[in-house]
Amino acid sequence: MTLLRRLLVCVPLAIACAQTPYDVVIRGGRVLDGDGNPWILADVAIRDGRFVKIGKIAEPGKIEIDAAGRYVSPGWIDTMDQSGAVLPVNGLAENKLREGVTTAIGGEGGFPVAAEKIPEYFAKLAQSGISINFGSYFSEAQARTAVLGYQAREPTPEELQRMQAIMETAMKNGAFGMTTALIYPPSSFAKTPELIEVAKAAAKYGGFYASHIRGEGPEVVQSVDEAISIGEAAKMPVEIFHLKAAYQPGWGTLIQEIGRHIEAARGRGIDVAADLYVYTAGGTGLESVIPSWAHEGGRKALLERLGDPKVRARLKQEIKAGSPGWWNIVEAAGGWDNIVLANAQNPDNARFNGKNLTAIAKEWGKDPPDAAFDLVAQGHGRVMALFYMMSEPDIETALRFPWTSIGSDAGAAAKDGEGDATGLPHPRAYGNFPRVYAHYVRERKVLTLEQAVRKMTSWPATRFRLDHRGSIKEGMWADAVVFDPDHIEDRSTYAEPMLAPEGIDYVLVNGQVVIDHGKHTGARPGKILYGPGKSN
Repeated sequence: MTLLRRLLVCVPLAIACAQTPYDVVIRGGRVLDGDGNPWILADVAIRDGRFVKIGKIAEPGKIEIDAAGRYVSPGWIDTMDQSGAVLPVNGLAENKLREGVTTAIGGEGGFPVAAEKIPEYFAKLAQSGISINFGSYFSEAQARTAVLGYQAREPTPEELQRMQAIMETAMKNGAFGMTTALIYPPSSFAKTPELIEVAKAAAKYGGFYASHIRGEGPEVVQSVDEAISIGEAAKMPVEIFHLKAAYQPGWGTLIQEIGRHIEAARGRGIDVAADLYVYTAGGTGLESVIPSWAHEGGRKALLERLGDPKVRARLKQEIKAGSPGWWNIVEAAGGWDNIVLANAQNPDNARFNGKNLTAIAKEWGKDPPDAAFDLVAQGHGRVMALFYMMSEPDIETALRFPWTSIGSDAGAAAKDGEGDATGLPHPRAYGNFPRVYAHYVRERKVLTLEQAVRKMTSWPATRFRLDHRGSIKEGMWADAVVFDPDHIEDRSTYAEPMLAPEGIDYVLVNGQVVIDHGKHTGARPGKILYGPGKSN
């Protein structure tokens, strides 16, 4: 029986229903508190957006949900989200909610507005309404480009002070902290001392340092160490975005070494942890196959360089041999066969979507680097690709680390059933969280159900200081997911990445039902989540 039918049943008792002490009662479910404890059989009562009673509840709710044979979990928290730019366009976030995500922390690339515009951005979100809880980091690259543009040089002391001031403004306006994405220009132009100094401005307000580290292949351990050193020097917590060992010769060893380095840092008192998505293919812009120096000056300058045969020859050589300050993602993927075009951003090249660069090059009569350069140059927007770089055993190892959480590296879709805001058709945008249960709990038994729930709920809520979230306890915000453990399934694949999951019956945000058997109710009860430096 759907929620709508339950409401209709209540119509003849409209007066009695209006006088009930609870807004929602979830009945007879196996309640997981989120803290890693075994489930208990209980009813859960909600009033004014919060959990108010867990146990045997005799009184009716205005809305009654039958959870018999289902698990009732705190709402799932996406610690590496990409929804910042799309929520003002579509605040419903259907794809996020259908996979159980009730809270998302975005900002790998920062806010979609400048630091001084953050209050206006949040005000517009609050006015239009959002269906998930949302907060965001501010990117160091945003401060850098505001001062230096796309120049690769180091800032002067005066310029560095201006960058720090921008970061302080972002923190006072509600950012969670400072992010970097150090494989991408212009972020890749920033050296460690610069990052430390700007990070100190965020640390003054209790901010985090969260990083897409400088390299995720053979240099991944050193890149993790750099992130740790930035947090240690700035005296702030560190989050490693989408933890992975993207280098086949290092599969099975690099991820273990990363774990040892993070454990050692934690042992000496540094608050460092990581998140991951649960797929062996990453996804990003195809322009990442081009060494960083060629991007200086922005897209126009890059296209001019790609039009120069001598520059192309140099780029090809550096893709083979390496280039200082650039993570060789071609090497990480094991060659062009493992790089698949996902979104050509050009109708004339759309026929190549789903093909690897070797096949595209053959069809075009070119070598793979030239095919990649031409696809980037001909794209009317950021050309996206899938990079098959990771191993299943490494994902399992990363999931077992007690300090990892789950982040999708994907955003809400501007239009339901289509790709997310990144423009990358990847199954993680629709299936990342259900896949943890279906594949790594039920099938592979890498985690227990209680461990998986903790990674998605109380652990990230505790880590990111999300006030009164992440657990089913009296007084906590009533974010909840009701799901069928035997039938929860991620249906999205690389071939069909926008398929909605199954087995999630209800999703509640701040006490309101937003998903009823896969259907969005239209409710927008989400709240803006402000970072620790927010000034009133």
